[in-house]
Amino acid sequence: MNFPKLLNPEKSVIFAFMGLKFLFRIILLLGIFLKADYAFAQDSLPMPECGIASYYSKKWDGRRTSSGEKLSSKKNTAAHRTLPFGTLVRVTDPENCNWVIVKINDRGPHIKKRIIDLSWGAAKELGIIAKGLAKVEVEVIGFK
Repeated sequence: MNFPKLLNPEKSVIFAFMGLKFLFRIILLLGIFLKADYAFAQDSLPMPECGIASYYSKKWDGRRTSSGEKLSSKKNTAAHRTLPFGTLVRVTDPENCNWVIVKINDRGPHIKKRIIDLSWGAAKELGIIAKGLAKVEVEVIGFK
């Protein structure tokens, strides 16, 4: 059968395949250049939060967090209800002006009025071990 040059079935399939390859490459490059993460854009970081912080007891050491990491009282990590895992936050205690940078790797706290649960090491560095709870400011500073 003779087909017009533009409707040749063999060439149409080849051109369609080449078009899909091209489209796939464009999408791949956009993903690489835009680094499409679920994290926030650096220029639109969330506003700092103020509230109550608590900390994990050492008895939780070695257990898995929501992100799958093992909890360690020696690392500066924390639990937050909404921030993406890997978010770096500065937690400041305005009473003593101490601050610590922690990585979010868990979900919580599970008590309504608290905004963050710190690892034991981060709480010690912040100086809230003796108090147990402290009013803090939580500010997002980046992503890991």
